[in-house]
Amino acid sequence: MAAITNRYARAFADAVFDMKADPDAVVSELKGMLALMQESLPLQRIWENPSIPADQKRHLLDALASRANFSKVVRNFTAVLIDHRRIEQLAEITREVESELDARLGFAEAEITSARELSDSEKHALEGRVSTMTGKKVRARYAVDHKLLGGAIVRLGSTIYDGSVKGQLQRMKEQLVAE
Repeated sequence: MAAITNRYARAFADAVFDMKADPDAVVSELKGMLALMQESLPLQRIWENPSIPADQKRHLLDALASRANFSKVVRNFTAVLIDHRRIEQLAEITREVESELDARLGFAEAEITSARELSDSEKHALEGRVSTMTGKKVRARYAVDHKLLGGAIVRLGSTIYDGSVKGQLQRMKEQLVAE
């Protein structure tokens, strides 16, 4: 399934750049489309129902896109997903689109978990360090986990940098046991 969502994400990213659309605005609109679908069970049932003709589904899509002021590229992409019976994968595809666009724009996506809420200056400094490490601009998402005791954990894709007090204590324990 990942290969399919990745294929749609790459194709959509191509369309975004071909049309010179604003990637941030497009991702925001795509998330808006996802929210509309997730909030409306009847809408989900209509779009996912194979017995309802595609032109009726697109007519409903056009009404929603017009009311929500979605761009042509988002409307057309949603129509493709409906026509190819992939609309139920919109959440996964949206995440893949965001990652694909970030990669093409030179952004690294970081998940930063800290023991407490970080101030804006601390966030800026941490993002600067991560940017220096990766050589890319950083888009960070923050979370708080009080179990860390102090410090932070930075996840960049599958790589984890553990600068938490809990992690340091665990490494010290492992060293003591190994000696």
